[in-house]
Amino acid sequence: MKKTKKMVVVALLIALGLVLHLVESIFPLAALIPGAKLGLANIVTLIALVLFGFVSAFQVLIFRVILASLLAGSFMTISFYLSFSGGLLSFLLMYLAYNFSKDKLSLIGVSIIGAVAHNTAQVIAAYFIIENPGIFYYLPFLTLFAIPTGFSIGLVSHFTIDYLPSSLKQGVSK
Repeated sequence: MKKTKKMVVVALLIALGLVLHLVESIFPLAALIPGAKLGLANIVTLIALVLFGFVSAFQVLIFRVILASLLAGSFMTISFYLSFSGGLLSFLLMYLAYNFSKDKLSLIGVSIIGAVAHNTAQVIAAYFIIENPGIFYYLPFLTLFAIPTGFSIGLVSHFTIDYLPSSLKQGVSK
């Protein structure tokens, strides 16, 4: 894939991630489980990971988190730090799971690992902010929510990649 085309596709994935982040904010899931989200924007991170590998997928993640927090007016707030820490750990574990367990794990399994890791990192970051170990009692509830959402995000990512044009999948650098 030519460098310019790859750059455009990565930029489009970042933009799509921002749109999915905004769409996700419409759903009032905080009423059920405070702080819980569907993770729709993670779809683009998984797609970037499969199509372009570590560097481009990491760029998608970082730009998406920073730009979304700027748009929401939450840059450098507690919400930003929780999102950033969750994104970093989930991305690193998804990358490791995808690259070293491709033959044993589907994209759905990789997504579930990412969802659980995201919640775990957020709870750990929240602990360092509020310094109350009671926050860890919240982790099992978030994990119960992360498994079905991670499954759904992985499924959507899998089918999206399957239906992408072959010209986009050619020259993929993993």
